[in-house]
Amino acid sequence: MVANIRSAKAVALLGSLVCACAVAACAIGAEAPVTLPDPEVDEPVAMSKGQPTTVFAGGCFWGIEAIFEHVKGVKEATSGYAGGDAATANYDAVSSGRTGHAESVRLKYDRSQITYGQLLKVFFSVGLDPTELNRQGPDEGTQYRSVLFVTNAEQKRVAEAYIAQLNQAKVFKRPIVTQVVPLTEYFPAEAYHQDFVAKNPTNRYVAMFDLPKLEHLKKQFPELYKP
Repeated sequence: MVANIRSAKAVALLGSLVCACAVAACAIGAEAPVTLPDPEVDEPVAMSKGQPTTVFAGGCFWGIEAIFEHVKGVKEATSGYAGGDAATANYDAVSSGRTGHAESVRLKYDRSQITYGQLLKVFFSVGLDPTELNRQGPDEGTQYRSVLFVTNAEQKRVAEAYIAQLNQAKVFKRPIVTQVVPLTEYFPAEAYHQDFVAKNPTNRYVAMFDLPKLEHLKKQFPELYKP
């Protein structure tokens, strides 16, 4: 039986911070990823460099940020909060699950190297279980919901088409519950959350739930993986 421990603040665990998520006393590591098809609808590869932004949310932002820091073509991955107001865009408030925010990661990517559809394939393959509602692994609450915060009509079109494609193909046991909504505002998280996995590889939460995702990324997407 998994015991959830909640806190409004990041607390010390084995000498390091643990995300304000549940830490399972008898939890196991991240599940193996699924193999997904390429998106049938995608934005074209750009002939010249450009850095559009998009925001992904799905569980604790530490792991999502770490994944995309290792994806070729992603120029910047920043943990933060989206879906709520500026007044409550801080870790203590967001951890209550009552602010409307989701722990999110803002990505800047080079369209000459990677497309939005390819980012989605990585996200749905190794980033999260998109069939889980308001939770991922040991983390439970609306702040851990799965959301694609799109920044333009093209991203919205590609995201909705890919979700429909995956649901139709029944690659997951249950329907995808990931939301597709326009990004209104995004607020970077506190400094200690940035690059958390890279800076804290021995953290118990990181070792149990985030490092396995990086191994899945390396094995499943060797052509996209960057050290």
